[in-house]
Amino acid sequence: MRDGGRIAAAKAVLDDFWSRRVPLKVALADWGRGARYAGSKDRAFVSGLCLDALRRWRSLRGEESVRIALRLTLEVEWGWTAERVAAAFGDAPHGPGALEDDEQAAVPLGMPDVPAWCLPLLERAGNAAAEVAALSARAPVDLRVNTLKATSEQAAKACATIGAQPAPIVAAALRVPAPPAAERAPAVTVIPAYGRGWVEVQDEGSQIAGLCAGQVAGAQVLDLCAGGGGKTLELAALMENKGQIFAYDADPRRLAPIHERLRRAGVRNVQVRSPAAGEGLDDLEGRMDLVLVDAPCSGSGTWRRRPDTKWRLTEAQLAERIAEQDQVLAQAAHYVKPGGVLLYVTCSVFREENDDRIDAFLAGYPAFERESAAAAIPADKLTAAGRQRLSQLESDGALRLSPANSGTDGFTITRLRRAP
Repeated sequence: MRDGGRIAAAKAVLDDFWSRRVPLKVALADWGRGARYAGSKDRAFVSGLCLDALRRWRSLRGEESVRIALRLTLEVEWGWTAERVAAAFGDAPHGPGALEDDEQAAVPLGMPDVPAWCLPLLERAGNAAAEVAALSARAPVDLRVNTLKATSEQAAKACATIGAQPAPIVAAALRVPAPPAAERAPAVTVIPAYGRGWVEVQDEGSQIAGLCAGQVAGAQVLDLCAGGGGKTLELAALMENKGQIFAYDADPRRLAPIHERLRRAGVRNVQVRSPAAGEGLDDLEGRMDLVLVDAPCSGSGTWRRRPDTKWRLTEAQLAERIAEQDQVLAQAAHYVKPGGVLLYVTCSVFREENDDRIDAFLAGYPAFERESAAAAIPADKLTAAGRQRLSQLESDGALRLSPANSGTDGFTITRLRRAP
């Protein structure tokens, strides 16, 4: 495909996204099925352009015009010259049509690239301007070294071909820096180290959240909202395949990938329980040393990776997530044994989904109290600089990670101890 055809395809995808409000990956897949002629580079171009436009949708005038947003994305983010952009738009019959004078004259606006109703939530969370800017940038690809199968040194050597470098906070983690705007990120899942189960794709912030489980080798653990199993796999490695993890999710469809991931990672201490098979958790009440609640949330901390989700989020959906968070916290409390730990994690920076939920929970469950999440992380799991950094990011009883303050996705981690 020529540049003009690629830009026209991106416009069609974005038009579809806004008209149906479906996940961007759905709009891209629907376009791809009708564009059999498009090669892998074409698809990467269209996907990357759409994502970059959505990252800065308001400041690049997307609310005014999709065409202007694409033009400004190519010039401001991708570094194309105005002449190259104009030629691609006007490339008949491939391009979306020549730029009008007003489209050519449009300049970026000084607007925060989040929905207007979310701005007060970010302001309450603190450092709003910096967070909005960081959440609007491209993200790196972080890898967790699976210590059940490889050492950090082995994994680092095997991943050198994709530009992996030591991550700044987690001692065993690797990071592939975000590529320049017009380039594709390396295909991590096709390298031999991934196929062998040596590494898993997992944001460093998510890895830190798992490390807040503390010393868990030999423990009885319930991952109550396990989903595809990312933190289940991390806990299994931390536990050195000792003890027992029960992986459960109320939505059995989310559990579907976990079985193959467990096999590839060499995990042997996980028992998957699915409501689709009629498998419940009644026998676990009051028995768990640790209950991990990776709660359903707005995903506001992941907007740099999935910028379409910030424009699809509504106030009604946030209210639904909050109700689900209260429900899952109350459910989790019944499984924690006396003296055990409840670890509450969201990939959200909103205090409404974190502090407020914990306050409400503690009002109804006074047997629990907050304790430091950062202090629970084993010393050898962090770099020296990482440990110092995390000690500065804990406030009001929660460890708060974000693209602006830790260079990770946004996570809020609260560790609660049940009285003996």
